[in-house]
Amino acid sequence: MEMQLDPMTDDLPLMANTSHMLVKHYTLDLDVDFESQIIEGIIVFFFETGNRYRKTSSTSEEGCQSQLDETCGTGVSEPYHIPVTNLSAHSSKTEYNDFAVCVKGEKDTSDKNGNHSNREQASGISSSKNCCDIENHGSTDFLLVLDCCDLSVLKVEEVDVAAVTGIEKFTRSAKLTDAAKEPGNLRNQIVHELVTLPADRWKEQLYYYTCCSQAPGCGELLFTTGTWSLEIRKSGIHSPKDFPHAIRIWYKTKPEGRSITWTTDQSGRPCVYTMGSPINNRALFPCQEPPIALSTWQATVRAAAHFVVLMSGENSAEPVQLQEGILSWYYYVTMPMPASTFTIAIGCWLEVKQQHLTAEVQTNSDFSLPFSQADLRWHEERCGHMDYPCRFQNSAARLQAVIPYRVFTPWCLMESCKELVLQLIPQCLSAAYTTLGTHPFSRLDVLIVPSNFSSLGMASPHIIFLSQSVLPGGRHLCGARLCHEIAHAWFGLAIGARDWTEEWISEGFATYLEDIFWARAQQYLCQALMLLSPRLIEEHHLSYEEEKGQQELKALLRWRRLRDEVQNSEEELQVLRPNKENTGEVSESGASVVKHGLKAEKIFMQVHYLKGYFLLQSLARTMGEASYLASLRKFVHKFHGQLVLSQDFLYMLLEDIPEQKESGLTIESIFQNWLDTSGIPKPLLEEGETWKECQLVQQVSGEVTKWIQTNQRIRKSGKKKRKQDEVVFEKLLPDQLVLLLESLLEEKTLCPRTLQCLEETYKLHEQDAEVRHRWCELVVKHKYGPGYGDVEKFLREDQAMGVYLYGELMVNEDAKQQELAYKCFAATREHMDVSSAKVVAEMLF
Repeated sequence: MEMQLDPMTDDLPLMANTSHMLVKHYTLDLDVDFESQIIEGIIVFFFETGNRYRKTSSTSEEGCQSQLDETCGTGVSEPYHIPVTNLSAHSSKTEYNDFAVCVKGEKDTSDKNGNHSNREQASGISSSKNCCDIENHGSTDFLLVLDCCDLSVLKVEEVDVAAVTGIEKFTRSAKLTDAAKEPGNLRNQIVHELVTLPADRWKEQLYYYTCCSQAPGCGELLFTTGTWSLEIRKSGIHSPKDFPHAIRIWYKTKPEGRSITWTTDQSGRPCVYTMGSPINNRALFPCQEPPIALSTWQATVRAAAHFVVLMSGENSAEPVQLQEGILSWYYYVTMPMPASTFTIAIGCWLEVKQQHLTAEVQTNSDFSLPFSQADLRWHEERCGHMDYPCRFQNSAARLQAVIPYRVFTPWCLMESCKELVLQLIPQCLSAAYTTLGTHPFSRLDVLIVPSNFSSLGMASPHIIFLSQSVLPGGRHLCGARLCHEIAHAWFGLAIGARDWTEEWISEGFATYLEDIFWARAQQYLCQALMLLSPRLIEEHHLSYEEEKGQQELKALLRWRRLRDEVQNSEEELQVLRPNKENTGEVSESGASVVKHGLKAEKIFMQVHYLKGYFLLQSLARTMGEASYLASLRKFVHKFHGQLVLSQDFLYMLLEDIPEQKESGLTIESIFQNWLDTSGIPKPLLEEGETWKECQLVQQVSGEVTKWIQTNQRIRKSGKKKRKQDEVVFEKLLPDQLVLLLESLLEEKTLCPRTLQCLEETYKLHEQDAEVRHRWCELVVKHKYGPGYGDVEKFLREDQAMGVYLYGELMVNEDAKQQELAYKCFAATREHMDVSSAKVVAEMLF
């Protein structure tokens, strides 16, 4: 039964029946049309029978899995060709073009959603509300359920993989029974052999995936679409093992589809990209969303020649000209990943070229590796994941501190990226390698995405999206955010959460490691600048005490943010493990829901970042940082390429510190105090006071006092232009400025002249986005008219951070401020992220 959910407020359904059939590989062949804002093409799926079905049917179906195992590696001397009755046996590309012409030339038979369902041809086919279909004679057909939303599905067919030249090698050595030689079974056997090829034959595997995806069809399949799913069946097929294991789907995206956003970049040129939608990629292509559906993929994308296609692929694609004005881009991945990690960005991006001098700095930097003998022993052990070409087992990859990287941007941001992003990447990559070891992915693209991006950054395999908001104000925010996203290569991508409600496993680890990486990156940056010229060093080499001081200051800021968020959010959204003891459980078919996955306000919450960070920080303090980081490296080596739950990490960690059991540190106590309850964890309640003793915090406290006294003097002097005693204010770090402004926000009144002096002293309009956000809050709170221009600019250009400023503009019930809110929203709403627009609209109307 399809779950009837409000698509914007309830849980996110994962409909795919992965326990019955599990996708192993996708082949996509897509055309991008910016005029119609539609991506149209073909996707081919290669499946294996699901684990749960194999187990439950091993006796009742005469051991279907043992039959598959028994026939593995054997076969017939010649491929079995299936006669095609309804379709001509040409390649999928030719079929696609012919079909497109046919559709344009005939009467449109699509439903109101644009779906060309063939349900009318299917005698007795079910509606999408039923999980299986009962034919007139009473037998039950197996239904393949895929996650799908906002797509027009045009046609579904079985692929005749047996027609591929040379494919007979996959069945030649098999001892096939008469049943196995039946055409459908033979095709499924070929797919089984193909998807289970060993990792060292990955190139051959990709080649045959390509060949099979272009093989002729051998019969249309019946399908129907629901709000959240695409259901496919073959008449007379009652079990997953007999269902076609290679299927081809023709489809189109819709302009309003929520997986991608069509917009313009900062230079006014059209672009489209996957922006990390709450519904993931199901409005970009039909797929299996549950994280257990780890798969590889390859994609060919065609677009006009002035566009650059970037993707989460292992290769740096070189475009091929197909015809005048059209380029084709091809990417692939060989590491199985959830479909949600597939990322694409198409626009008039320019590559920021590496300067020769910078390359020398990168190469000559000395990066010491604090790896122990235990680290080396782990690399000698076999990996625990499914078979794929793993970098952890590649001796050259294990020594690669800086993987190849590129930076792309709209042309108007070229100089900023050249001066900042390009200089920071090698230092941040090296810091990550020094901390965790082998990079899980072979290369990295960094793209500055349009201003409507709803986050400061997003990491996907081989590519990172960065908001333009990280560029102004120096290297601090940009460097820290780069470190955060790079950390996701290990935690969130190479190691994923088996239950998406446990997002703290990704975000908590990335937030904790962000500080470690950035502290080390600053050291490396200092060394690199010294090689160029000592006069270029803007910041002194960090001592251990300064490094710890910065981290304690950051901890205090995060503690304040967590405190505020806990006070102003729903309790049920504050729990890191909302499913508690049921975490990781799915239905018999493999379907499940992501609790609160579609709540619009949830994407702006930081609780999973912050509580996860504080838990990890607490464990690190208990173990000692060196021992803790060694345990993280051990965890990475043991679980990379796999999906985990909270207890997987905690069990391993507590094994490394068995003496802590005596002090009451147990998995149960961690669940109770940190993961299964709302609010601020009990062990953290007193921590805020300890960070206030930090020297950097004490320095801010002194500056706050000066500003309060200055404000009092200005108020007493009134409008008289009496000469004031000049106050000397200290130079502050960006995080210190954030704390200063947050502290001043607690003051009831600040005079306009005080605010003017504050802005002039620190040049707040030139600072990074975190500082400017607090400045805008001060402007709004005190109705400081000269600062409204800064607020308007922030709401237009820093959409990743400006959502709640709209609420502050409205709450004062000031006509000018409300007019400013309406004006900014009207100017940005058309291209604003859907969740952001919904939250802002609720504040304004």
